[in-house]
Amino acid sequence: MSFTLAIVGRPNVGKSTLFNRLVGKKLALVDDQPGVTRDLREGEGRIADLRFTVLDSAGLEEATDDSLQGRMRRLTERAVEMADVCLFMIDARAGVLPADMVFAEILRKKNANVILAANKGEGKAADATILEAYSLGLGEPIRMSAEHGEGMGELMDMLRPIFDEHEERAAADAPEIDVVVGDDDEDAPRVPTQSKPLQIAVVGRPNAGKSTLINQIIGEERLLTGPEAGITRDAISVQQDWGGVPMRIFDTAGMRRKAKVQEKLEKLSVSDGLRAVKFAEVVVVLLDVEIPFEQQDLRIADLAEREGRAVVVAVNKWDIEDEKQTKLKELRQSFERLLPQLRGAPLVTVSAKTGKGVDKLQQAIMRAHEVWNRRVSTANLNRWLVGMLEQHPPPAPGGKRIKMRYMTQVKTRPPAFVVMTSHPDMMPESYKRYLVNGLRVDFDMPGTPIRLFLRDQGDKNPYKDKKSSQPSRLSKHLKKGGSDR
Repeated sequence: MSFTLAIVGRPNVGKSTLFNRLVGKKLALVDDQPGVTRDLREGEGRIADLRFTVLDSAGLEEATDDSLQGRMRRLTERAVEMADVCLFMIDARAGVLPADMVFAEILRKKNANVILAANKGEGKAADATILEAYSLGLGEPIRMSAEHGEGMGELMDMLRPIFDEHEERAAADAPEIDVVVGDDDEDAPRVPTQSKPLQIAVVGRPNAGKSTLINQIIGEERLLTGPEAGITRDAISVQQDWGGVPMRIFDTAGMRRKAKVQEKLEKLSVSDGLRAVKFAEVVVVLLDVEIPFEQQDLRIADLAEREGRAVVVAVNKWDIEDEKQTKLKELRQSFERLLPQLRGAPLVTVSAKTGKGVDKLQQAIMRAHEVWNRRVSTANLNRWLVGMLEQHPPPAPGGKRIKMRYMTQVKTRPPAFVVMTSHPDMMPESYKRYLVNGLRVDFDMPGTPIRLFLRDQGDKNPYKDKKSSQPSRLSKHLKKGGSDR
């Protein structure tokens, strides 16, 4: 990315619609209801050959108190200060309102580069508003329709000089998963870098403290927080060096049970959070100490495991718990019983409000990431497989003994193994679990998803084709009329 563009304006002027068009995906929530966007959302924008970081912000409100609207306004003002250029959008159908005049003055003070756009400008009805927009003192407005893609060429021309002034910086790539490995690969895990940071998704039910935790990690109130449940509606990402390790952290909307997800916005929020899990390497499942391991918490953790992501379970609001030792014992027992597929995954207690335990969370994340990258040599695997077969041989369904001859690791992130086996379709799931649990214990891979594939070894007799296709010495001799003597 080369520069950062912040899209700002009054609520419901079309900011998120333009954001989605620039990033080429429906990442931001769009609805006729004003005030849908509440956090800063970051994406990779593109117009023709121009590539840049684009920020979708909450609608500028006139409130300046500690209400939800007031906090949204302060967050948007922070985005204006962060950005290299601001795109100030007004509604061409509504005309220039007094609030637009107030916000134009704010933008002139906080950001040197401001582009004015009159959205919903299709048709003759918007002609008067285009002329009126000059009164804002921000130069010539771009006549635009974010919904229909009109005005993109003019916007590209305005951004071109800014693009030329900034050096290109690498866009954050999607996390590398299912990495194919061989015996000549290094055993050490891949180290996160600034260009490829460790990507973490913080997920959980509404009001578990996800945004508060991330603000504590990065040391500033970047994400909107408050006592209201479900403030976060989009999956927001921030990049931060945490403990000297480059990380990109995703805050996600609270995921509720489907029966409670009725409103259109909340349905979109849940799918947004599910996407964040798919784009993370380590998923932190944040629980509320007062109501841990509810059904939705279990579904979230199971989703992360099925997607092949490393999982860390964090219990928040630990500062308000009185019987800490008793509660911790109960939590560990519930974890082992309710999430056997994540046996051994880290479980840490934190207080997002005070910051206590956050350092232990960082260590648990790094440990989970290291295990997620674990490599085991083929020689060690096959020695281990012999011992497992001697200790507990495979079953013989229908009287046919299943033979397991060879094992190798084919991928990391998460670890994946292949065993060459006769009759793989007849192998019971219980025996596969026996092998997976053995891998966890013997190769120190607690908690991480492990993929085990059985493949048909086929007929390995090297003389089968020769015997069937070449005549024997005796048959050759008889054809020549030779005797048995």
